Amino acid sequence: MMDEANIRPEEAAETTTPEAKTAPKAEKAPAKEKKETKKDLEAQLAAAKAEAEKARAEADEAKDRLLRTAAEYDNFRKRSAREQDAAFGGGVAHAVGKILTILDTLEMAEAAPTADENFKKGVTLTLEKAKAAFEALKVEEIPALGLPFDPAVHNAVMQKPAENGEESGTVLQVFQKGYKLGDKVIRHATVIVAE
Repeated sequence: MMDEANIRPEEAAETTTPEAKTAPKAEKAPAKEKKETKKDLEAQLAAAKAEAEKARAEADEAKDRLLRTAAEYDNFRKRSAREQDAAFGGGVAHAVGKILTILDTLEMAEAAPTADENFKKGVTLTLEKAKAAFEALKVEEIPALGLPFDPAVHNAVMQKPAENGEESGTVLQVFQKGYKLGDKVIRHATVIVAE
């Protein structure tokens, strides 16, 4: 074996030369790695940004769908409530329409002359209870006497000359009372109108 001390300077130069030649390559390699690493990181960053943008767009779309669904549900709930109210009102109007003839008969019985006060009192009490039930159902009598004729709520069956200076088109007499439930007319008031 050769001793380090016995090595000639030329040999020493030869042994150091390959190392010296590889050393600059070793320094260049990390620079290439840095460039490649930088490119890789930039590519990863661009990919991450694209994924984040895609996720943001999907989240916005999901939020939009959620808001639309909530609005549709709210509209459905309101429409269902309106339909239910209308159905209930329609049912009440139908039932009241059937009962009105009984109310008319009670009013005629109350107005008829009779010697039996107990009978008259019984008819009056029954009529008051019927009117209280109508009020509870929000059924109102349509005002007519002395008011201008309104074809939306009145049904004119006759015209006659005004006797006490009423204006033309004024309701002079009510043959049959009219009733309404809210804005819905259950039965038009049957009236005589001034010419």
